[in-house]
Amino acid sequence: MSDPLTELRSEVRAFAAARDWQQFHTPKNLVMALAGEVGELVAEFQWLTPEESAGVMANPEAGARVAAEIGDVMIYLSRLADVLDVDLVAAARDKLADSARRYPVEASRGSARKASV
Repeated sequence: MSDPLTELRSEVRAFAAARDWQQFHTPKNLVMALAGEVGELVAEFQWLTPEESAGVMANPEAGARVAAEIGDVMIYLSRLADVLDVDLVAAARDKLADSARRYPVEASRGSARKASV
């Protein structure tokens, strides 16, 4: 039984293979493409107020653009993880466990302060 992330990874791999794009999908190129797509997502929020940003999905046109950019980010992140053989879920869980250690609830609740180490 496959999970949605594994299925997406396979779909993106097949999409690239059908177009003979594997040759261009080096980690460097994928990271640069990912950064570009994140930049496009950032541009959708750049001049919004905090309130406008929280409600962006209520605007059909802006919401569609945001969803498309998130899709682009997810595709490039999935492809990068595939090329580097990184399990996205395991990497996220490892990072979450590390963050839980660095930001214990009792010391971090309601605070945006960055951990010292």
